[in-house]
Amino acid sequence: MLHAFTAIGRGTRLVLSPGMRRFVIAPVLVNLVLYAATLAYLFTHFGGWLDYWMLKVPGWLEWLEWLIWPLLVVSLLLMVFFTFTLVTNLIAAPFYGFLAEKVEWRLTGSPPSDTRSLMRAGVDALGRELVKLRYMLPRMALLFVLGFVPGVNMFMPLLWAAFSAWMLAIQYLDYPMDNNQVSFSDMRRRLRARWWPTLTFGLGMSLATWVPVLNLVLLPGGVAGAVILWDHYYRHLPAVAR
Repeated sequence: MLHAFTAIGRGTRLVLSPGMRRFVIAPVLVNLVLYAATLAYLFTHFGGWLDYWMLKVPGWLEWLEWLIWPLLVVSLLLMVFFTFTLVTNLIAAPFYGFLAEKVEWRLTGSPPSDTRSLMRAGVDALGRELVKLRYMLPRMALLFVLGFVPGVNMFMPLLWAAFSAWMLAIQYLDYPMDNNQVSFSDMRRRLRARWWPTLTFGLGMSLATWVPVLNLVLLPGGVAGAVILWDHYYRHLPAVAR
């Protein structure tokens, strides 16, 4: 667990070191613009969302309103945060893939086992993001539906937190794995095989995403941290056919 958390700090120091800073300018600008837009939208609409969903609480649960209200606030915030993360990573994916390549070269002294051109790698990175979206969205929809089930909805903050940790681990560890031509299904198998560092790293990235201002550099730092973990935990696991 400690290694998974410290990898984010090590990665952040690495991307801010001389010779690496220029590779984080584009991802930081993407994060800055989307972060500002998300906050503005959240401040404008959050109160209306909260009032709407509180009206959906069944009459027989009104005596639990004191508990349902904070749980609903947390659930809505987690949904907004997760949507923000999805959009940010979709736009920044080509830059993050390139950053992961440079970090791996710096750490290991050799480039990833990827023979694609820069243009092709960028196009493939966007395609890989769509594959991840196809994996994530049905699971997000299921959690959303469960939020309407009385009793179950009381546990939604925990379910959203666990789901976010798993999906952010997939999101960030996919950059070095894609660079090394690990298929999406093989990547998920490797993550399950090392489930403890996977989930703790995802939890660390969830927390990093919530840190105002600092998250602008913590997210690129998470890409570098994912490369560190790839080299430490996942690289030497046996591969399966694509």
